[in-house]
Amino acid sequence: MTAELTVPTRSDRWTDVCGFVDLMPERGACALVDGVQVAIFRTFDGELYALSNFDPFSGAYVLARGILGTRNGAPTVASPMYKQVFDLRTGQCLDDEQVVVPTYPVRHNSAGRVEVSLP
Repeated sequence: MTAELTVPTRSDRWTDVCGFVDLMPERGACALVDGVQVAIFRTFDGELYALSNFDPFSGAYVLARGILGTRNGAPTVASPMYKQVFDLRTGQCLDDEQVVVPTYPVRHNSAGRVEVSLP
């Protein structure tokens, strides 16, 4: 009988980023997770979202400084540079359907910490 070795995939690893209470509602924060800049957002209702901090239209790492809102019921962030709007759930640009920024799993753990996992 051979034992199978299970190696955790990268998406099984969670990186502690900050305390949940440290994230101001309706504001973004940037974290460096495994060398990737991640924009993390907390909405007024306590939902967490994480996506790439890279704005593909300006070429700058600025999405964490964007303005949160909604469009057709979808939570969004508008880039502070040229104001393109991205769906926080999917990373889809709502102003240009051909552009999508990566999104990442994010959670609020029982210790009150926010964690992000990269694929």
